[in-house]
Amino acid sequence: MRLTTRTNLAMRTLMFCAVNTDRIVRKQEVAEACNASENHLAQVIHLLAQRGFLKTVRGRSGGLMLGRKPEEIKVGEVFRSFEACLPFAECFAGGENTCPLAGACHLKGVLGGALAAFYAELDKVSVAQLVNDNSQLQTLLKVA
Repeated sequence: MRLTTRTNLAMRTLMFCAVNTDRIVRKQEVAEACNASENHLAQVIHLLAQRGFLKTVRGRSGGLMLGRKPEEIKVGEVFRSFEACLPFAECFAGGENTCPLAGACHLKGVLGGALAAFYAELDKVSVAQLVNDNSQLQTLLKVA
């Protein structure tokens, strides 16, 4: 299993904003701290804002900030927002499934259970838990 670049950038962006809750941050600051291209990051920020994880402010002094308290943003919810649209395996693809074993294979059920357990574990963790009491991460992400 491997996370998409978008999900990875989404989590980095949310952690960056959680460390810098006292101010509006700029996309360029996030990109530099998270080693990301501003163009790719712009797409991720747009999706995060659409889903209420971020608020964006337009204009000269604009930027972005968390759309909710970091304690209210669960990692599982973020992952589902970015990963759930991609089928984990071909057998999860519905009408696009061409696997000849689909009618007899029990692997889909096993994988479905594993994915449910994976997301359930992520649902236990908030963005706040990732950044609070983590001085090393705060040092890396805090804008002076």
